[in-house]
Amino acid sequence: MENVLYIRLRHRIQVKEESLVKLGQIAQLIAPEPILESIRDIPVHHVTVEDKNIIVVDVMTAIRRINAVHPSLDIQTIGPVQTIIEVVYEKKKVSLPLFAGVWLLLFIGTALAIINFHEDVSMREVHQRMYFFITGRVDPHPLIYQIPYSIGLGLGMILFFNHVFKKRINEEPSPLEVEMFNYQQDLDQYVIMHENKESQKKLDDH
Repeated sequence: MENVLYIRLRHRIQVKEESLVKLGQIAQLIAPEPILESIRDIPVHHVTVEDKNIIVVDVMTAIRRINAVHPSLDIQTIGPVQTIIEVVYEKKKVSLPLFAGVWLLLFIGTALAIINFHEDVSMREVHQRMYFFITGRVDPHPLIYQIPYSIGLGLGMILFFNHVFKKRINEEPSPLEVEMFNYQQDLDQYVIMHENKESQKKLDDH
């Protein structure tokens, strides 16, 4: 156990531009206490402008860096074999007119989509028929149905997305969050396969 290092790469980390990424940032490490700190401080990658915003570090790169400092260590790898390093650049401030314009565009687009859907399924006629069946009277604007329906539509969207602005209603993920998670998993797998030079080998490589 004295010369054994257990290393588990993290799936994804975020760093700032021009950062020096160290082993302790991209991996969980278990090693003898006297050398653990020095292993954590081993540099793995220096972020440059050419790296753009995604870097993939392979576990073999980490092992080579460790062997250069502690060649006698018995390295045992656990879990993922690549880490995705996402470079986070300083965000530019969004102008208020641009924000208002995008918000207005989305608001109008969403409203039109809802209106067109209700027109396609003849929702007004449905409300009129329901009102006639229950009361026996014809009303072209049965507000007693339309107003609660409109309120229920908004509440239903809140329950579906499981959010009130930034506040989550409960711990259960919403369908949108699940879809975003699946999309992120597929995206990470694509990045690992296409950005990691260690996973690609051409015919003329030796």
